[in-house]
Amino acid sequence: MSIIHALGANSGRLIRITFGPGGRERPPVRATGQAKLAKARIMMLAGGLLVCYVAIFARLTYFDMEPRTDTSAIPPDHVSAARPDIVDRNGELLATDIRTVSMFAEPNRVIDPDEAVEKIASIFPDIDRKSLYKKLADRRSHFAWLRRQLTPKEQSEILALGIPAIGFRPEVKRFYPGGRTAAHILGYVDIDNHGVAGMEKYLDMQGLSDLASTGLTSRDQLEPVRLSIDLRVQNIVHGVVSDAIGRYQSQAAGAVILDIHTGEVLAMASAPDFDPNDPQADVKGWLNRMSNGTDEMGSVFKTFSIAMAIDTGMVKLTDTFDASSPLHYGGFTIHDDRDVPRRVLSIPEIFRYSSNIGTAKMMDKVGMTIQKSYLTRFGLLTKMQTELPEVKAPSQPKVWKKLNSITIAFGHGVATTPMQTAVAGAALIDGGKLIEPSFLPRTQEEAEKTETMIVKKSTSDTIRYLFRLNGEQGTGRAADVPGYHVGGKTGTANKVIHGVYSHKLSFNSFLAAFPMDNPKYVVLAFIDQPLTGVHNLNLAAETAAPMVHDIISHAAPLLGVEPDFGSNLLAAY
Repeated sequence: MSIIHALGANSGRLIRITFGPGGRERPPVRATGQAKLAKARIMMLAGGLLVCYVAIFARLTYFDMEPRTDTSAIPPDHVSAARPDIVDRNGELLATDIRTVSMFAEPNRVIDPDEAVEKIASIFPDIDRKSLYKKLADRRSHFAWLRRQLTPKEQSEILALGIPAIGFRPEVKRFYPGGRTAAHILGYVDIDNHGVAGMEKYLDMQGLSDLASTGLTSRDQLEPVRLSIDLRVQNIVHGVVSDAIGRYQSQAAGAVILDIHTGEVLAMASAPDFDPNDPQADVKGWLNRMSNGTDEMGSVFKTFSIAMAIDTGMVKLTDTFDASSPLHYGGFTIHDDRDVPRRVLSIPEIFRYSSNIGTAKMMDKVGMTIQKSYLTRFGLLTKMQTELPEVKAPSQPKVWKKLNSITIAFGHGVATTPMQTAVAGAALIDGGKLIEPSFLPRTQEEAEKTETMIVKKSTSDTIRYLFRLNGEQGTGRAADVPGYHVGGKTGTANKVIHGVYSHKLSFNSFLAAFPMDNPKYVVLAFIDQPLTGVHNLNLAAETAAPMVHDIISHAAPLLGVEPDFGSNLLAAY
């Protein structure tokens, strides 16, 4: 008996043909066992394909319904990166994160864009209706931000409208409890909580933004960042600076307090300023004139000219220079103010009366090469180094000529930032040790590792004496505070308007230190283009010096400086 397996050509079913004796064919018999097995395999294959198709369909449906992020600045399910709290040197809160929500839409699911626009505009009247409609009517878009950082009340009102395809995502918003008080120090952040200016930007530059981009930041894990400023003193400085603009009818004002032994910035303010909680409302106040604006400092520069002349040994404190008549250089005339005696002046008198002629003759003796070298050593010709990102480089003549050297000696020709001028002044008061300023806490031991000697200690002692002399008998008397022995130097520089020096508008400053019997702090205040001052005069002695007086009289007790009514530095010198 032979058996042949074959596949039926017509039926496609497995059949068995059996030939009996004599070759006669028997009727075909259905192969039931094997047919069932084949059928089961086919069913399994079909079932597997069906599962795959269902899975693919479900996944595509999910992707179609999921909000897209390619039209958004950040993914819709992403919480804005947390930032550490910022506190002052005493732990007082300066900046922190608060929880909020932002409203988004899925335009492809919006039923009636016109109705949605009307409803949303009823809650936010200031919203751009045309832009809002464009977002909601875009049927190809799956995600669009509508309003960032809503208040709980605003969120509740939107929810009550019952608009389809509108949702909310949790975010964090930066909050500055002090508002404008330390605006130019703290800076501000953008809508996504990224630092844009000030110490906020500095934190991102130190790696915070990299951590945020990888999702590794969490507010609970971030330690507060402590700054060197004292919020109590900062409030005083900010108040004096803000008040000065109105009091003296000026364009701008600023001030800073430095610890001369550590280089710490204890307070700094510049006005006009802005509210970091809403920086876009005060765009004109963004400029930090203390560190990011340069001006000719006027007679304050005589401090540095006398310091270098004394330090080289070419000039002694007892030397005299004839200031009885004006000087003429290349068609320019250098003269003194009418209050300066027209006679031979000693070095202390040149400083006290602020003689341009005497300073010019003294610098002519020192020479341009030495002058440029010392100003570079003082940090007045190079960009200041500190944590604050907003720092402008000073300007100077491309080619120094003798006339440049003479005018720079009394503060015309080189434009520096008020901050770097204060830093150089602190070095001359602190034994000749230059310390770059810091907005972070720093001990005196840490500061000493970075200090650079720029003049001899004996030169520093001389500058201390001249500061106190001017504070008691010269143009700095308006800054003196009884018991605190304030000394300093005024500077009234004619403003350059369209390339020409104005005889009416000036940039006034006062560089001060206290207490002069044992200096601890340097204060520099400036007032830009004042129209009036004490006794209706607009010189530095009637504008910038009174600002320093107000700052020291209120801040000194908070800084732990005890008044002393007994010592006499001038008699001891």
